[in-house]
Amino acid sequence: MKRAGFLLLAVVPVLVTTAVYCALPEHPARADAGTSAPASRQATGRSGATAERGTDDRRAAAVPAGLAAPRKKELAQQLVASAENSTLDWREAYAYVEDIGDGQGYTAGVIGFCTGTHDLLTLVESYTRKHPDNGLARYLPALRRVDGSDSHEGLDPGFPAAWRHEATVPAFRAAQDAERDRVYFDPAVRQARRDGLGTLGQFIYYDAMVMHGPGTGDYGFYGLRDRALREADPPSKGGDEEAYLDTFLDVRRAAMRSRDAHRDTTRIDTAQRVFLREGNLALDTPLVWKVYGETYRVP
Repeated sequence: MKRAGFLLLAVVPVLVTTAVYCALPEHPARADAGTSAPASRQATGRSGATAERGTDDRRAAAVPAGLAAPRKKELAQQLVASAENSTLDWREAYAYVEDIGDGQGYTAGVIGFCTGTHDLLTLVESYTRKHPDNGLARYLPALRRVDGSDSHEGLDPGFPAAWRHEATVPAFRAAQDAERDRVYFDPAVRQARRDGLGTLGQFIYYDAMVMHGPGTGDYGFYGLRDRALREADPPSKGGDEEAYLDTFLDVRRAAMRSRDAHRDTTRIDTAQRVFLREGNLALDTPLVWKVYGETYRVP
């Protein structure tokens, strides 16, 4: 939600993930230019990757629905809202819009889309294609100009009010839900299932995806996962689920502590880590947890 340092353009399953940052990394195809492998080796590599992806997908299909089950998905939104908006009523956030001073411009909506990280622009563009007369369409030129920055140029003073008004429209709330699922929820749950993780692990991935974004850099979700994999094996590779999740949370906590905007790690320390130490890998209710010192309960 409050991502730092990258610009998202597209999200696809992790084995073929491509992330684009404000400071663009070298594209793998360019890095390999002039040193192409023989065609036979390239074909072997492609078939091997395809076979591995197929195995991962079959393994994921055998995992129970987990966080994607309707009640668990509702719980996931409540857990995230407790950390992001200090409430269990996550639907209140459809109309939320504020510059929180994290260098990403305006943060808005149900999952904290940002004017500086491309996802808010993507949402408004997609929504406008289906509903061209919406109240945010007139801000598209300005949203394109400020994309990748913390600027409000062309957005003030009317954009916040326009967002709040549009959030009263059911179609815009549905659009926010759909973009949240496409960019954050579905990829996180899919990857967790491939890694052999149960409902708690799927939520831990989702919450990390929300905060850090689906980037492959040091602070992005896939970068954090890569670092955890260097220290522990997930269940899909024969590892212990609790030990792997503990390692992932350690890696994520260290990353959060490195950024002033995210130094409060209570969403890990007094929430996710508590569930893990209780052995609640199914994320069964009732749940009691704390974020920023405030206690939350779901019966």
